[in-house]
Amino acid sequence: MSNIVNITMVIILLSVLLSLASNRLIALVKIMALQGIMVSLLPLLLEHHSRMGSGGLIFFQVMILIKGALIPGLLYVALKRVVTKREIEPIIGYHASLFAGLIIILLSIFITERLHLSLPKGHDLLLTTAITTISAGFFLMMSRKKAITQVIGYLMLENGIYLVGTALTKHAHTLYVVEFGVLLDVLVGVMIMGIILHNINHTFDDIDTDHLNLLKD
Repeated sequence: MSNIVNITMVIILLSVLLSLASNRLIALVKIMALQGIMVSLLPLLLEHHSRMGSGGLIFFQVMILIKGALIPGLLYVALKRVVTKREIEPIIGYHASLFAGLIIILLSIFITERLHLSLPKGHDLLLTTAITTISAGFFLMMSRKKAITQVIGYLMLENGIYLVGTALTKHAHTLYVVEFGVLLDVLVGVMIMGIILHNINHTFDDIDTDHLNLLKD
């Protein structure tokens, strides 16, 4: 596996840690845009995807646009409509979240070694990155109160699932079909969450999901 692939995976891991340590919502959106681009580029850099046809290249170009521009753009527009720009009181603090991220990376390495999967050469780090991204996505969704941060956790979770497919799939065409279906679901989910964010902010002047507990039948 080339050095550029390793650098790409390191950037993805750093984006995970930065997302756990950041309280600025606009910074989180930018981090997810970077992560989306890196995740989308990764299959293009791997050896077993190096001989894909023009259709495959077009697919990954579209995916980079969606993950790196369209979805972050929708989140940015939604964020501009709300008053709150920071996550002030998370369920789990930022230093503790960063420490949890480091623990997640170590656990992901342990899990990858214990699975004993017959992965292509050099894909152990890729699977470790995938498990870390999935776990961190779950953690972000559970440890934050702002709806937009939870959406970002959901997007990180999807990125991790995609990385698992990249690590385990030897045939690129299978990856195209699976990722295209998941990507459509994510895109629709982000659109729906944009509407929900607008409605929460209009009703409560905030996007803290704890306010939803005030709603009654």
